[in-house]
Amino acid sequence: MNKPDKTKPQADDKGLNTLLGCAKQTTAQIIADDEILTSLIALGQGNKLRQLNDTFTINNGDSKGEIINTAGKVALILSDNLHQPANLAIYTPNSDEPIEITDPSQPSSFIIGSLNLDSDWYAVKSLVEGIELYKALISQGLNMTILVSINPFHFDNMVKHFAEVKQVIVTATHDQKDKLTKPLLGVNVKAIITTYDLLLSFDNDQTLADVLSDPDTIIKDLLADAWGKLGDIADQDSKAIHYPVDAWGKDGEILRDALTAITYHAQVPPAMAGQCILGALATTIQQYINAPYALGDKFMPVTLFLLTEAESGGGKSRTVDFSHKELFNYQNDKRKEYRTLLDEWLAQKASTPKKDLEVWLLENPKPKQTILLVKSGTIQGFLDNMLIGNTTDIAWSTAEAALFLSGHSLTSDTAKSNISQICDIWSNGSFDRLLSPRYDTIEQNSMNGVRFTLDLQGQPPVIAPALNDEAMNGQGLLPRFLFAFPDNMNGKIVYNTDERLDAKPELDPRLQAYSQRCKVLLDPIADSIDTDSKGNIIRFNMPFKDRQARQALANYQTDKESQLCKGGKLEKYASYARRLHENASRIASILAYFDGRRVISAEDIHRASKLTDYSIAERMRYTDKPQAGDNDAQKLISWLINYCNRQSVKTLAYSTAQSKVSPKHLRQKHNFELLTEVLESEGYIKLVTNGRSRTIQVRPELLNVK
Repeated sequence: MNKPDKTKPQADDKGLNTLLGCAKQTTAQIIADDEILTSLIALGQGNKLRQLNDTFTINNGDSKGEIINTAGKVALILSDNLHQPANLAIYTPNSDEPIEITDPSQPSSFIIGSLNLDSDWYAVKSLVEGIELYKALISQGLNMTILVSINPFHFDNMVKHFAEVKQVIVTATHDQKDKLTKPLLGVNVKAIITTYDLLLSFDNDQTLADVLSDPDTIIKDLLADAWGKLGDIADQDSKAIHYPVDAWGKDGEILRDALTAITYHAQVPPAMAGQCILGALATTIQQYINAPYALGDKFMPVTLFLLTEAESGGGKSRTVDFSHKELFNYQNDKRKEYRTLLDEWLAQKASTPKKDLEVWLLENPKPKQTILLVKSGTIQGFLDNMLIGNTTDIAWSTAEAALFLSGHSLTSDTAKSNISQICDIWSNGSFDRLLSPRYDTIEQNSMNGVRFTLDLQGQPPVIAPALNDEAMNGQGLLPRFLFAFPDNMNGKIVYNTDERLDAKPELDPRLQAYSQRCKVLLDPIADSIDTDSKGNIIRFNMPFKDRQARQALANYQTDKESQLCKGGKLEKYASYARRLHENASRIASILAYFDGRRVISAEDIHRASKLTDYSIAERMRYTDKPQAGDNDAQKLISWLINYCNRQSVKTLAYSTAQSKVSPKHLRQKHNFELLTEVLESEGYIKLVTNGRSRTIQVRPELLNVK
């Protein structure tokens, strides 16, 4: 071996670029007929091959001081994860000599392709495998980068190094699975485990898509597997309560199937679908029937007040499109009909002589528009329209609950009066209103036989203040509501599957059956309802089917009353508890009437009471229990995530976290120790002890740090 010239460039981390600057492209004589070099050049990788002077000395790493003989050899440029030259592999063409790496301690790879973040990075253990895999994948039109570990014993370190930048893909057959995956557990690696070698599958005319779709193929995320399943650190009592879907009947029945179909197509929680269906049914049916009390022969409106918590984009509009579809169609038809009648009336009025006009107006009153549903308004507006006879049956259905809960009507000096009037409408369909003299166009100051359903959805910042409002609670407005606070669907909605892309809700027989029944209810056959001499509907008082049905409602009312005693479950919710049986009777009447029945059974009461029990449980949960994100474990992990993201780190010293975390009560030794144990047991963090130092490692997928 020739004695090195000390003036020659040195192959250390500072001199590598200088060394490469003195190198030249490989010559045809050196390449000769070498299959590997010829293939690399054909694949456009020739710029990563160099021919050096005869020798150079290594001044760094484990091979420091060694003299490398490069006569008749080719240097393959190995790069780090930033695509910077980091190492050299000395290759002897057409020879069985092992490839010599100048600094084995330096993680690096021979990169076939371009190291860009848009491609998939595959790691292999040999140049031959890398070349063949690259050829096969690009022939399928795939954007791929191959990371070749020149020395297979350095494979794991190479993969870990590049996985710091982007997920690396490795492949193995089932019999080699553990040998491949165990050393890489906890690394940002995806392992594709196949029955047959990937290249063998390609030789048999299979594509990568074919292999991945094979039921025997296993795809493992080694980073997620190392951490295990992410646990739930929310307080159990703060989680949304299971919605009683069985309250809507059995599978195959119209309402149960409609609930299932709307939940699927709108991709919302069942509670949201259920609340919207209740809103649609109450809006439609409140004009036809009254519901019974358990005691006496009194009856009440089937009006419902509904309040559902939903974030912006939470699915209210999607759900209402299905639940209220026929209501919207009906109202649009009535609007067109009214426009025609009004135009005719105006034309006739204009053609009537002035001397006959007064008599004509008495005999031909102005047409009235049928309005069953509105999305916006004011309480005063609704009351005024009832007083002048524009409407007797109406619903306010809006995803902007603030229009009602935070509107002037409930926050002004007249709020208590307005609340009282709304409560009267809910209870008996009547209200009294002392009007200012300026209302000279409104002659009446009281109204009977009106129905007003409220179907409100709002975001947490709107709902929270309302639920704590003394007037709304104390005067009985909120106790009349049915509540739902379902968990949101963030991160769970799917758009891109074939099933979703091909879904046609308008052809879903479950929704078609629901729509058909709604059509019949909105435009009933004349002899199916009673009307007075003016054509106004006479509401039917729904009776109990038998004593058993009446007993069921009385039992429910008594059971809730018994829970109001000292220490009872509903002790703090007396005003709510005493409205539960009324809402149960209303819902039972609505369910029976929708099904075409004119009596209420005990089963109807049992089903309805499941929905009212759900409502009071949700109301109590909202008030009594800490909401998601409020407990100390969640506060700590939130602080840890934010800290790591700000500092662009994945770990931090245990003492740093304990001394800086806020709120400050989390810094107390016993609090911090307990909470970190909880977070570790649920897979959010890892506590790593190295000698006397302790660090906290945050689950990588929770961070924005790459």
